[in-house]
Amino acid sequence: MDATEESSFYCLSNGLRMVHRRVPGLVSHLGVMIAAGTRHEMKQEHGLAHFTEHGIFKGTHKRKAFHINARLEDVGGDLNAYTAREETCIYASFLHPYYGRALELFADILFNPSFPEKEIRKEQSIVVDEINAYRDNPYEMIYEEFESMLFPGHPLGRNILGTRKSVMSFGPDKIRQFVNRLYIPANMVISSVGNIAGRDLWMLAERYFASVPDQAERTFPARQQDFLASSYRTFHKSLKKRAFQTHYICGNLAYSQNDDRRLAFSLLVNLLGGPAMSSRLNMAIRERYGHAYQVEAGYAPFRETGAFMVYIGTDHEYLEPCLDIMHLEFKKLREKKIGPLQFHKAREQFKGQIAIAMDSSLNQMISTGKTYLVYDRVDTAAELIGKIDRITPENLMEVAVEVLDPDRMSSLTYRAR
Repeated sequence: MDATEESSFYCLSNGLRMVHRRVPGLVSHLGVMIAAGTRHEMKQEHGLAHFTEHGIFKGTHKRKAFHINARLEDVGGDLNAYTAREETCIYASFLHPYYGRALELFADILFNPSFPEKEIRKEQSIVVDEINAYRDNPYEMIYEEFESMLFPGHPLGRNILGTRKSVMSFGPDKIRQFVNRLYIPANMVISSVGNIAGRDLWMLAERYFASVPDQAERTFPARQQDFLASSYRTFHKSLKKRAFQTHYICGNLAYSQNDDRRLAFSLLVNLLGGPAMSSRLNMAIRERYGHAYQVEAGYAPFRETGAFMVYIGTDHEYLEPCLDIMHLEFKKLREKKIGPLQFHKAREQFKGQIAIAMDSSLNQMISTGKTYLVYDRVDTAAELIGKIDRITPENLMEVAVEVLDPDRMSSLTYRAR
């Protein structure tokens, strides 16, 4: 697990940060992480971060949309992007001799987008279709709706895609304003994992990115809208949906990115309902009783807060038994310290899952880039393992008592009609 042991860190002449890890092999991965997510949108910009991610691929002052897509595809590469609550990322995988081609393309679409009116209108229809597809998927929709209730009236609670009305209101000028405000070197990180010397990569990045002026004054209007934990009110809502099964989600506010307890809580969530078949909820609900096919727990830390959620998909007749089992598992974690053997297994499993995830160079590039963007540093593997090894059963019980408090838990249920 040496994912970040050999990472090198650079700063371009305009202040843009870069992190790179050299690895052998034919395929390299490159991304640009931008602090421009849903939380950075102003009220009239709902969905604009995601729409901008689409829009930058629609043309530049020297390329049409087809030429952007073909630039790396012509040499067997893959170009992609995503938008999240707190960041947008564009990234590519390609044969390592094409680093220069990828960097030049990234610089062009990030700093020279033209947002042609015809292409933007076309993309509005595409994103509206994406919204409709999401609304057809109750599993996706219940997470979004639950978060909107968890963070009411705050950008963190907004659907990342926006609404049909908001998307149809976006024109080139509005997208340009968003880009000018947030797509700046001080707000970006270049992340790379691939077969190139760090200094060679730095020289290429300087060639294509350094001419973009930095902005010393960072203005993030939406960043000033910190979510106040005191504004959280518990809720329990049940809705009827056209679906074959009942979908249930419950959760609570959790720890922020800068809270020292976040790693202990991540371990607890993994033990409770992580991807392993031996997680407590999976064993108790699925393996022991066969009450549900899908049971999972998740935790998303944000800048000033976090979100903890448990999802269960089941037949309506099994929902109450599932909830009884779930609350019993919560109670055990709150009231009884985990034994040494079980704790050792949970901790080793957690470390192993992190190592396996980071064994993917693409995952490693994205994770490292996001970490550097948020913390301006990246823990080495030894540092991360050391932090996990310092977690104690008492730490797990402490975070369980606080976050799994039944009086602070909210829920949303989609019942089949």
